[in-house]
Amino acid sequence: MAIDPRKLKPSECVRTLNSTSLGEVSSERQLYRHRQRAGHRIGDGKHVDLLRYCAWLHQERHAPTPPAEVDPYSRVKDKARARNAAIALAGRDIGDLPDVENSERKEKAAGSFRSFCEAYFSLTFHLAWSPDHLKVIERIEEAVVRGGLFSLAMARGSGKSSLAEVACIWAVFNGYRDFVCLIGSDEGHACDMLESIKTELDANELLLADYPEVCFPIQALDGISNRANGQLYQGKRTQIGWTAKEVVLPTIAGSKASGAIIKVAGLTGRIRGMKFKRPDGKTVRPSLVVLDDPQTDESARSLSQCANREAILAGAVLGLAGPGKKISGIMPCTVIRPGDMADNILDRDKHPEWNGARTRMVNSFPTNETLWERYAEIRAEGLRAGDGGATGTEFYRQNREAMDEGAEVSWKERFNHDELSAIQHAMNLKLQDEAAFFAEYQNEPLPAETIDADQLTAEQVANKINGTDRCCVPIAANHLTAFIDVQGKLLFYVVAAWEDDFTGYVVDYGTFPDQKRGHFTLRDARQTLATVADGTGLEGSIYAGLDALTDDLLGREWQRDDGAAMKIGRCMIDANWGHSTNVVYQFCRQSPHASILLPSHGRFVGASSNPFSEYKRRPGDRVGLNWRVPSIHGKRAIRHVIYDTNWWKSFTHARLAVAMGDRGCLSVFGDRAEQHRMFAEQITAEYFIKTEGRGRTVDEWKARPEQPDNHWLDCLVGCAVGASMQGALLFGTDVSSSRTRGRLSFREMQQRKRC
Repeated sequence: MAIDPRKLKPSECVRTLNSTSLGEVSSERQLYRHRQRAGHRIGDGKHVDLLRYCAWLHQERHAPTPPAEVDPYSRVKDKARARNAAIALAGRDIGDLPDVENSERKEKAAGSFRSFCEAYFSLTFHLAWSPDHLKVIERIEEAVVRGGLFSLAMARGSGKSSLAEVACIWAVFNGYRDFVCLIGSDEGHACDMLESIKTELDANELLLADYPEVCFPIQALDGISNRANGQLYQGKRTQIGWTAKEVVLPTIAGSKASGAIIKVAGLTGRIRGMKFKRPDGKTVRPSLVVLDDPQTDESARSLSQCANREAILAGAVLGLAGPGKKISGIMPCTVIRPGDMADNILDRDKHPEWNGARTRMVNSFPTNETLWERYAEIRAEGLRAGDGGATGTEFYRQNREAMDEGAEVSWKERFNHDELSAIQHAMNLKLQDEAAFFAEYQNEPLPAETIDADQLTAEQVANKINGTDRCCVPIAANHLTAFIDVQGKLLFYVVAAWEDDFTGYVVDYGTFPDQKRGHFTLRDARQTLATVADGTGLEGSIYAGLDALTDDLLGREWQRDDGAAMKIGRCMIDANWGHSTNVVYQFCRQSPHASILLPSHGRFVGASSNPFSEYKRRPGDRVGLNWRVPSIHGKRAIRHVIYDTNWWKSFTHARLAVAMGDRGCLSVFGDRAEQHRMFAEQITAEYFIKTEGRGRTVDEWKARPEQPDNHWLDCLVGCAVGASMQGALLFGTDVSSSRTRGRLSFREMQQRKRC
């Protein structure tokens, strides 16, 4: 009777093999050597598999000879099939689980997160705990076991991310949570967190010793994720999952972690609807979310990105548990700038549900500033000489008592091998970069320095709302202008209404194609010109986009408050973008709206450049307030406008700075500042520096490095230039306007004589 190798116990395998002579398995020398080694390691699942196979081979060789009437060929096939099945089963089945090495240690760790960290992760947490660590550990344990939300900001290098990762392991190993979602600032960050957890599950020998029901099947994969689908335990699939974005712990009867899931996502990625269907048909949703540093340096500097991420956190993330259920959350974070996402979440007045806690590296600084200034000089000289700071450390050693006076640090054990104390370590970090020290280690970032007191902030622009509906023209406005900024992926546009005295109203702005999102950047645009104009190249997609957008803006009637219908009188299209210049000229020449359209070129006129006032007017030129329309010549044969971008950006900036109700004020539609955050960021994406040259002072505008998009600023400036071309005139600029003209017309001369 054939033996099922899966049902053989290790002890039976050994007894069977002990009766097998070397000569009987001389053709299986390799298996025999494995048998000899396996005899001393019965607890190892892999060697048990070999023992089972050897026992099956022995039984097959000594089985009774089948009756003669059986087909010999069929007998060979049956034996080969049985042999292959035995080998496959032996390779898939992990065998018996090892016994728990230390039940007392496991039981203690299950009830205490601190004990779990100390028992199984001593290499990660090798320094003594600080009082702040103990408080954070207590709060994490409460959030995992009893539920709730907890956000913490600790000094960089304090182990907050490691604590969050270990908390995830502790939660699933001990059955507190069956579905944990790891969320990072982006998906790549979250995958890095999961990879760190997978390394511990696969390589931590202490976890294997006390949690064999979880770690033994994982280590049996030998790092080959393809083995997960076929892995067996006692003849049943373990249903283990082991991918870059998801880990499903093995389904083992009696295991508290049986079938638990750890999954990753990026905060701005696809989060809603996250769920997992178990083999038994039950659908589970996340019950614990771990967010590690959910903002980036770029998003922290953007009001709209911060607001967008807060909205995602409040809506998509906290709703992951599903209807009628509350989710637990842990969020280690770093405050990068005042008012960023982390700063707001940690504020218990704004977000009391997150129970925010901040810790600092230095609770109080040394009082003897003179000695520390001298230390800084000595240390800097030593570093320049190449001593690695040893001279400064010696000075600190000699004056340590006086230099430490008044100082208090939160973690006394934290300092480098070439330093004498945590106080010296903290002061070295502060001397290296004070702004980074207060942001990264104190969680109290210094206020951002302003380049000029006259610069507008994004908050001021967003709050410059006039209460009118979108696309509604105020009753006093009698000029309507538009500007389109051409980019490879999108077309940005602004429509503005103007009174004769240059009081302005932004009545509409947006992109084509519409992104249907509250915040985005040109780089991460989802719907692009290429996607809506399928089958076209770059120039073709730009042309098709301009055609669709101008039909919408110029073909419609804009309603004024008094019921009158208005149409855009001047629409300018930026022709400066290198790949679009020719296609813009071609479109403006061929468009049904050619009489309204005008290609435009902004010119940087700095302090060392020739101002527009020194431009020599040629026959056929039209000249205005720091703009001119040259006479037609060359291959393009279409009129275009050139204007001084520095002057007009300062002009538009000044209009936004005018108080509501005053003449020349520029405001934005709507009654909620939040809806204009992205618009306001682009309007303030540049700053000006007053520069002197050639006997005059000029505002030279430069892009802010942290804000890559300024397209709506260009559009608003272009709308103002268009209003000037349509006849709008700010009181006091008529004199400067006449100065920009090299010659006076006969009508102007007659008007001056009458005056």
